[in-house]
Amino acid sequence: MPRSSEMCYIQDLLKPCKNLISPPSKSCFMISPNFMKGILAICIFSALFLVCFSAYNFHGLISRTSCPECTRTFRLQVSSRETINQQSTNISHILFGIGGSAETWSKRRGYCELWWRPKTHRGFVWLDQEPGEGAEPPWPKTSPPYRVSADTSRFKYTCWYGSRSAVRIARIVKESFELGLKNVRWFVMGDDDTVFFTENLVKVLSKYDHNQMYYIGGNSESVEQDLTHSYTMGYGGGGFAISYPLAAELVRILDGCIDRYADFYGSDQKIGACMSEIGVPLTKELGFHQIDIQGSPYGLLSAHPLAPLVSLHHLDYVQPLFPGRSRIDSVKRLVKAYKSDPARALQHSFYHDLSRNWSVSVSWGYTVQLYPFLVTGKDLSTPLQTFLTWRSWSQEPFTFNTRVMSLDPCERPVIFYFDGVKDAGKGKTWTWYKRNPYMRRRRCEREDYAAAYLVKGFNVSAAVLDPQLWNKAPRRQCCEVMNGSDDVDGVLKIRIRSCNHWESVTPP
Repeated sequence: MPRSSEMCYIQDLLKPCKNLISPPSKSCFMISPNFMKGILAICIFSALFLVCFSAYNFHGLISRTSCPECTRTFRLQVSSRETINQQSTNISHILFGIGGSAETWSKRRGYCELWWRPKTHRGFVWLDQEPGEGAEPPWPKTSPPYRVSADTSRFKYTCWYGSRSAVRIARIVKESFELGLKNVRWFVMGDDDTVFFTENLVKVLSKYDHNQMYYIGGNSESVEQDLTHSYTMGYGGGGFAISYPLAAELVRILDGCIDRYADFYGSDQKIGACMSEIGVPLTKELGFHQIDIQGSPYGLLSAHPLAPLVSLHHLDYVQPLFPGRSRIDSVKRLVKAYKSDPARALQHSFYHDLSRNWSVSVSWGYTVQLYPFLVTGKDLSTPLQTFLTWRSWSQEPFTFNTRVMSLDPCERPVIFYFDGVKDAGKGKTWTWYKRNPYMRRRRCEREDYAAAYLVKGFNVSAAVLDPQLWNKAPRRQCCEVMNGSDDVDGVLKIRIRSCNHWESVTPP
């Protein structure tokens, strides 16, 4: 045991213990009450001094920083933390940056005007120069307002097969940020031929904390494109979203990135490289569609992934979505269905009609496929390959599985296309689908197909899909033939609904 003198080496500061139970032979001391009060006062004073000094010093550091965007981001984050639970993300929190040019806008504005709402949406079309004079009207009121991009001639661009416009378009996010508009949570980039489905876009972005650094988008469908450019970037045509704090970091280094990656082809590739330097990965959402394919997008859209439809791009480079219609009119028809039930647009469900040994696949608001034989759920959920790769026009590879669209009419589905929608009341919709009148291929002469050809169309009933379902574990909804669907007019009635417990689409 320690010696008594060692235990009491501060006896000059302490008073001897008195009236203790312990034997008086032991050396023991206790702390004076006045001494304790003094120590406590010193501690409190020191703590208050340190807090005040630190706050002053930190404020001075923020005030003296050479990065005004960082200061603004810090203040915004403090303010946002106070109100994050008061208001969920809505369309007013999104600022769109649309890459365009004065020469092509008149040809492509039709796509943008399908989704743009002048009194609701915020954003700009960024042009390379002022639009031509003498146009009537000078700038369409139905188009987003425009801005002219800053001169980018000082930047390097060494990609021999690309266009210098990539530099200008890469800087749209920086120029949008520097406008200093209030209450912006997300910067969404897209092209002048990108069609956004904004209700679904809002729903996707609202899943994420806008006070954190998020980079959200999708890849190309063609593997050759991802190999050439990157798997880790958001493709600009399909659109991508950048949260405000990440944008603040990005604009600080973006101009340097443009020069460091001068040999990169596209604006989105340059931004993706910047994100790698910041250290923020791409958060992939399956509803962003670059449409890097050639041919018909039918197979892809008729077996849409289990995710809300957010965007479509490259629609001028593929066949129209609906046969016999122009590209713009085709998208208008899809948008008509979308507006009646945004969350359900293109959502896929299928079932087996065991009384006929039929398989029926529904892509809501777009198409119904009827197979007069049983097809496995795995095959029904796999897109038919009605397209080729983007660059080489090859049969493969793609970033998702495909199945062969046979030339044999006895192995192909009978196809019906969306023809209209109406409100059925009580939160339900009716959509109807008619057989493709432009199908010119020879028919299958088998008896089972003869019965399928007698079907003239489908009427599909569905409850309006609750967007909150996207915040839960995803599950494809089920569907079934409704009672009394064997009408003399040849129209089958189908109901889409939530799946029951233990229910699956399993053939016998």
